[in-house]
Amino acid sequence: SRTLVPTMADYMLPAEAAQHTGGGHVHAPGAFGRVVARFDEWFERFRGSYHSLLAGAMLHRRIVLSVALVFVALTLVLVPSIGEDFFPGVDGGQFQLHVRAPTGTRLEETELLFARIEQTIRRTIPARDLSLLLDNIGLTTYGVALAVGSNATVGPADGDLLVTLTKDHTGSTWDYVRALRRALPKEYPGITFFFQPADMVNQVLNLGLPAPIDVQVAGQKRVENYAVAQKLAAEISRIPGAADVRVQQVMDAPEMRFTVDRTKALQIGLSQREVASDLLISLSSSGQTAPNFWLNPANGVQYAVSVMTPQYKMESLDALQGTPVAVAGTLTPQLFGNLATASRSTTPAVVNHYNVQPVFDVFASADRRDLGSVASAIDKIIARETPSLPKGSQLVMRGQVQSMRTSFTGLGLGIIFAILLVYIVLVVNFQSWLDPLIIIMALPGALAGIIWMLYVTRTTFTVPSLMGAIMAMGVATANSVLLITFADDQRRAGRNAADAAVDAGYARLRPVCMTALAMIIGMLPMALGLGEGGEQNAPLGRSVIGGLLVATFFTLVIVPLIYSVLRREAPSAEVKERVLDVAA
Repeated sequence: SRTLVPTMADYMLPAEAAQHTGGGHVHAPGAFGRVVARFDEWFERFRGSYHSLLAGAMLHRRIVLSVALVFVALTLVLVPSIGEDFFPGVDGGQFQLHVRAPTGTRLEETELLFARIEQTIRRTIPARDLSLLLDNIGLTTYGVALAVGSNATVGPADGDLLVTLTKDHTGSTWDYVRALRRALPKEYPGITFFFQPADMVNQVLNLGLPAPIDVQVAGQKRVENYAVAQKLAAEISRIPGAADVRVQQVMDAPEMRFTVDRTKALQIGLSQREVASDLLISLSSSGQTAPNFWLNPANGVQYAVSVMTPQYKMESLDALQGTPVAVAGTLTPQLFGNLATASRSTTPAVVNHYNVQPVFDVFASADRRDLGSVASAIDKIIARETPSLPKGSQLVMRGQVQSMRTSFTGLGLGIIFAILLVYIVLVVNFQSWLDPLIIIMALPGALAGIIWMLYVTRTTFTVPSLMGAIMAMGVATANSVLLITFADDQRRAGRNAADAAVDAGYARLRPVCMTALAMIIGMLPMALGLGEGGEQNAPLGRSVIGGLLVATFFTLVIVPLIYSVLRREAPSAEVKERVLDVAA
């Protein structure tokens, strides 16, 4: 703009200027020239109307500025009803359903349950929209370990069901999820169902957690804290918009406990450790504690050898108690059932810690409501339940909500510091404290336009929408700089502030509108959210369009009025005559 544009103007504009002034050969205008001429005629009429509007507003500055102030103030009332989300939801054409059968369900039974659930899904989703059903039962989605995969799977009674829709699916993914969320608990009572993020964006935003909201009950008193977690889950499930509320930890996994009779064991020269070791080796071999290898003399390769009882032979408690226990010094083994008695009990299926403290996680998602509103309602429940917690325990909300609030705080502070930095730069450039203050008066209009656009389009505050707000305010500031610079030049030429502001609006109308329209038209496809995953960037385009629509009006009307008010100069008779001519 500082080098190439002046150079091209020097080479290309003289011929056009000579044609307009009659100094060169006049060619008959082509089709494009006729369109440009027609547009210029229309634009001149529009500019004349704007000139009259600005002159009339200059004569009623107090009323116009009061209306603008009330408009901005009333717009701020809409902020609580817009809501907050970290990033917009995207219809990626897939979802992940987690199924948790009653604790202790065998893997074979879980597989049969999944087969029936697949039939329900096929009845709910039309065949033309269904592309793939993939089950992962008793293991994580990634098939490696709980440390790097979904930590919702805690045993053979758990599993994930990944559903992928066709590329041109007619129904919405969210509608299918809601239909299954209603149908599955009714058809399969006693089974826990919840949906996890299937797309990479939400999996990253959740930081590996299976839900965006994680309320943790941390403390050493596990029994009392688990009761608190269950109470919290019941209360959170009643919040409008809260979905898939559950306690992650399972505390009633069936356990078979064996107690060794030490007296009998000592009578034959065995310790409790030796008795237990023989049973464990029989069940899972000694490959982890004392690995054995066999060297193949043919190829010189060592192979790991694991000796254990086949699983199909351990089909009952009697078979387990019939495990032989070696007795030192004798060739006759003793039976395990003669040395230990069995009893049934329950135990936690999974134990989680955060910062060394044992925790219970209450997970929740948001449906048909923004994440920020659901989290705010949960904050009230946490504040109400905190005083009654067991001594030494605490309630903390983590997950995507925590990241969202941190990011929004950083972006808010960034916007404030950006405005201050721009103001300081303008002060240095204009060598004045007043002119930069007038320039940034267009920013309240940009903010009001952003809020109205998000409200009308039912778009929440997200990271993309806040980025769009920064872009809109930057363009609004640049347009105001154009206008105030021209007004200052007119004042130095002898015009008073009011007349200079009117002249500046009239002269700078074209570049201001051109800059705003170029940005608005460029952002229109993005704001419509067209294409696959277009919902992700749509808030950015909507923020820019809404902010510039109102900010441009503020730049062309409100900023000139504030310029004349702060300069404390009234409009001259020339401005009044302009208004009277239009009225006549």
